[in-house]
Amino acid sequence: MRRYLVALLILAVAPSLVAQAPYKTPPADVVAILDAPPLPVAIVSPDRTAILLVEQRAMPTVAELARPWLRLAGSRINARNNGPRQPSLVTGLVLKRVADGTERRLAVPASGVASPSWSPDGRRIAFTVTDDSTIALWVADAATAQARRLPTSPLNAADGPPCQWMPDGARLLCLLVPDGRGAPPPEPAVPAGPTTQETAGRPAPVRTYEDLLENTHDETLFDYYFTGQLALIDAASGAVTKVGAPAVIDRADPAPGGGFILVVRTVRPYSFLVPADLFPKSIETWTVQGERVRTLAALPLADNIPARGVRAGPRAVTWQPGVPATLVWAEAMDEGNPRNRVAHQDRIVRLAAPFTDVPIAMAQLEKRYGGVVWDTTGLALLNEFDRDRRWVKTWILDPRATGPAVLWDRSAEDRYADPGTPLLRGVAGQRTLLRNGDWIYLAGAGASPQGERPFLDRLNLKTKRSERLWRADTVHYEAVVALLDDAAGRVLTRRESRTEPPNYFVRDVKSGALRAVTAFADPAPRLTGVQKRLVTYTRADGVPLSGTLYLPPGYTAGTRLPVVMWAYPQEFTSAAAAGQVSAAPNRFNLIRGPSQLLFLTQGYAVFDDPKMPILGGDTANNHYVEQLVSSARAAVKALVDLGVADPDRIGVGGHSYGAFMTANLLAHSDLFRAGIARSGAYNRTLTPFGFQNEERNFWEVPEIYLRMSPFVHADSVNAPLLMIHGEADDNSGTFPIQSERFYASLKGLGKTARLVMLPGEAHGYTGRESVLDVVAEMFEWFDRWVKNAKPRTGAAVGNGAR
Repeated sequence: MRRYLVALLILAVAPSLVAQAPYKTPPADVVAILDAPPLPVAIVSPDRTAILLVEQRAMPTVAELARPWLRLAGSRINARNNGPRQPSLVTGLVLKRVADGTERRLAVPASGVASPSWSPDGRRIAFTVTDDSTIALWVADAATAQARRLPTSPLNAADGPPCQWMPDGARLLCLLVPDGRGAPPPEPAVPAGPTTQETAGRPAPVRTYEDLLENTHDETLFDYYFTGQLALIDAASGAVTKVGAPAVIDRADPAPGGGFILVVRTVRPYSFLVPADLFPKSIETWTVQGERVRTLAALPLADNIPARGVRAGPRAVTWQPGVPATLVWAEAMDEGNPRNRVAHQDRIVRLAAPFTDVPIAMAQLEKRYGGVVWDTTGLALLNEFDRDRRWVKTWILDPRATGPAVLWDRSAEDRYADPGTPLLRGVAGQRTLLRNGDWIYLAGAGASPQGERPFLDRLNLKTKRSERLWRADTVHYEAVVALLDDAAGRVLTRRESRTEPPNYFVRDVKSGALRAVTAFADPAPRLTGVQKRLVTYTRADGVPLSGTLYLPPGYTAGTRLPVVMWAYPQEFTSAAAAGQVSAAPNRFNLIRGPSQLLFLTQGYAVFDDPKMPILGGDTANNHYVEQLVSSARAAVKALVDLGVADPDRIGVGGHSYGAFMTANLLAHSDLFRAGIARSGAYNRTLTPFGFQNEERNFWEVPEIYLRMSPFVHADSVNAPLLMIHGEADDNSGTFPIQSERFYASLKGLGKTARLVMLPGEAHGYTGRESVLDVVAEMFEWFDRWVKNAKPRTGAAVGNGAR
């Protein structure tokens, strides 16, 4: 223990050579792959007769990311236009008829388009257009493809998409920048006083968050940018009707009947410890004229939610579809604390307009509420989740029945037995169960020992039995996007294979006939010829594992290659679930961002997502290191036994928790010649109130936190490590200081390491120059330390022994 405590203090002042160099660029063919526009995304119209294709460019520029922006209470906003910091990448909108494939391009601006959405009646499409100083509302006519800007005040998109359709399809409910708001409050030239915080003995364990409010001026800025004016906007004329007074609106959802609005306001006092989602909230019902009908709840600041707990009071408040104005929500019966042993953890209640009665209990759940979906007759599928067992139970709540009936009772980790997800359709702006008599439809990934084969089932709500209507063949990965008729005679699918890029098709379910709706080309033909195979193997303790092996174009069987192993650990309660195959070997290789698959262009093999299961449920981390090394050793052996990997030229890498994994593997094994760790956390004492799925705090299990921290074991890292981190990482727990301090420790100990800090980048990297630089850095690092590594000597070579 003394060694660990000393290690926590070492080298905090170690000097480091710091230099800012120009962005690097990988080879031209790799740049072409990264610059290729992604394939368009399809949004199906409510009447299922058309799809809206959303075209996008590949990446924003670093110059766009460098525009002035603010961090306020967990959000990042562009102060100039009151919208999100990240620019929209949409470049075009195309309407395509499903019946014959004819298409019309909407006349929209070349940049700034965002948040396209169909009206509930399918007659119009709304979207926003952002320029340097404002966000405007546009509406397009689906029949003519003509689009125009509506003459409204600027939209307030600081907290997300600012508009949604009203159920009638003729109006939109939007959040506007308040009239006469004036200039933003200037930062005080002289501080008014110190920033203080105080605790009075009430436990308030919170995880580490980024972008929090820091002082009184931040609170003032939060009010300025997040205060909005609700308004109804006529989609034809653009006429604006204000609804209520300006407020900090967290949510505003219209009732299915259109007469009421569920409004969630954020109210003071704010906090410097948690993001705005956990600030005090007032949950209210308003009329569409802006009159407050009832305050359902006044939720206090939620900075004391216990581990594995939930916020006390009403949560997950939604409108029930199919009725004009009935609210449904969950309430904790254990005060939100699972350590309070009660017969039922949650209850589900509903309250109908005019909201003057006492809420009526729909159900009481032994475990936590996991969501509900409705049809239009009052029937609901209600989910209950047992976190301790990782178990899900689904109930049928039928108003015509005497009580709830169990539909599914199964392990949430068991992918092979997953019955699928109920298909939904839009009704008056609400998503409801797609029913045909007593039947509903289920679509799923179809995980199996041979990989994923998506399926379409129908399930009888009376008998609870399902029938398989269709399953993808063994060559194609084809998934249902939408049913084109209520009887599931025809479906719209997204179909691809290892050699065919994804496209949309109309499939006749009975005959199997296919008709292409789109004809998207391969965006990266440079990767044509990549070989892909599912590899299965077994860990030393008998747990079956798997991963997807990619071989570069032109690979000759029997040739041993340098290998990049890229992974991400995951916790499980059972070995049976951990050993299930989750790969989809029939999918087409689409590369976006700084993907590890780009190593295929440089003559490497890539072993992607080799399973690194950590067994044991809530105490899995008690043996994290041992299980991690055992999984990695099994993966290395499998690749060597296949005759693909050169055991002297294997590198390991990962992003986020995968970076944490990478550093641990280098600290606790000699399996790999080098590592790449992107946006990771390495010192768990900096995340003392839990991380990932670890809910115990540092003071409960200090030995686990220290054993799992690569920072503590930096002296045991023998292989070169490249660390990359965004200077503006916004992910909980992976503050940039994690990489800076770990690099300082490695440098001070005389290890081989490199640290690349990316200006303006968050947890993931999006700026074009940043992405190209990351790829070039990864290529250079592994070329130097893996591809061209000299053979190792010694009896322990290849088995990772320490």
